[in-house]
Parts: sequence; C-alpha cells; structure tokens
Amino acid sequence: MTSTAAKTVTRPVTRAVTRSVEDYLKAIFAFSEERLATEANTGDLAVALNVSPPAISKMLKQLQTQRLVTHTPYHGVRLTAQGRRIALRIVRRHRLLERYLVEALGYALDEVHDEAERLEHHVSDEFIRRIDAHLNHPHDCPHGSPIPTIDGHINHVHGQPLSDADADIPLHIKQLTTDDAEHLRFMQSHALLPGALLRVVNREPFGGDLTIILDDTTLNISRRIAGKILVAEHA
Repeated sequence: MTSTAAKTVTRPVTRAVTRSVEDYLKAIFAFSEERLATEANTGDLAVALNVSPPAISKMLKQLQTQRLVTHTPYHGVRLTAQGRRIALRIVRRHRLLERYLVEALGYALDEVHDEAERLEHHVSDEFIRRIDAHLNHPHDCPHGSPIPTIDGHINHVHGQPLSDADADIPLHIKQLTTDDAEHLRFMQSHALLPGALLRVVNREPFGGDLTIILDDTTLNISRRIAGKILVAEHA
C-alpha cells in the first residue's frame, strides 16, 4: 500500500470588521475623498478619533495587514478598494439613520450625529434597507451630505464656503460641513439649512462678520459659521 503524506493548506486569517475598524475607515474616507485630497493625514485622524498618535500607528498597521489601507509613514493614509467599500457601507448607514431620526422621530439637527454613531454599528442590513425604502430613497442626509448608494456610488458636493462667496449673487445652501452641536443649533434656529436661498449683502473687512438676506430676513453671521456652510450659485 502506498501512503500519501497529508498536505497542510494554509489559508489567510479573516478578521471580523470591528466597530473600531469601521470608525477608522469612515474617518479616513472623510479626510481624504470628502475633502478632495488623495490621502488622510495621521494627525487629523488622531484629533478626529480622539486617540493618541501611537494608537493611530498601531491601528494603521492592523488595517494594512487586513489590506484595508495603504500607509506611507510621515505622509498619509489611503483606502484600498476593499477599505473603501466598507467605509461607504458605514457612511451610508450613518446618513440614512440621521435622516430617519430627523424625519420620523423629530430629532433636532444637532442631536442626530451622535445618535447615528451609536446605532450605525448595530442595526441589520434589513433595517437599513427598510429605512431607505420608508424615506423614499433619499439622496442626502439632513446636513446635505450625499448618501452612498447600496452599490457604493457616491456623489460629491460642489460649492464654496459662504465665507468666500461674492456679494449680491443668489445662492442656495448645499451642505453644512460641521458636526459641532452649537454651530448646528445656530444654523437650525436661523433656517440656515440645505436648500435655503440667500445672498450676501455685506462683508466686514479683516475677516469680520457677514450680513446676509435669508428669506427676506437680514442676518449677521460670523465668518467662522459662514465657513461651515457650503453654497452654490442659484440659477
């Protein structure tokens, strides 16, 4: 009888995508593609995720091992195709949840981000599918950020900060580019929301306040707030 030696087959270890991994990939996406850069800066990631630089370095090594990012030390981080798919999935969940919280449950604009952060990792794909259908497949979240499609396509918002806009040109708000609760409360209380029509009528020199007309109401806003409001010319 001829004996055949058993062969050992080595298979790659597949690690589950944890909440921490999803948070990192989403942050990298936000700092790269959504800011129209090619790579995310590790310093920005440390601030956004509220972790130390050594912790960032450790996680980036793990993400590289899982082939979710490429990282060049002292330069930046880029998502791989697989990392981008995961990032877009969690971004889609987050933004659909935000819209559902506002439209169905009456949450205020400054409340939805943190609530969606808690929910996005735990609800099922079926739950997200039903929210999408219930909301009639919305294209953007309450802040005006685009919602990725289920097949991973996402539009980019084109516009400029209100702080840079020329005077006496009809404008409409495209996106609110902040998660700061105080800023969002101010914006909502003054109807500075996506879709609103306005025009700049005065800009104080040396980085001073802007005066705008919004729905026939004159409003003074700080340059800092105006820098968080993305606008486009209204045809």
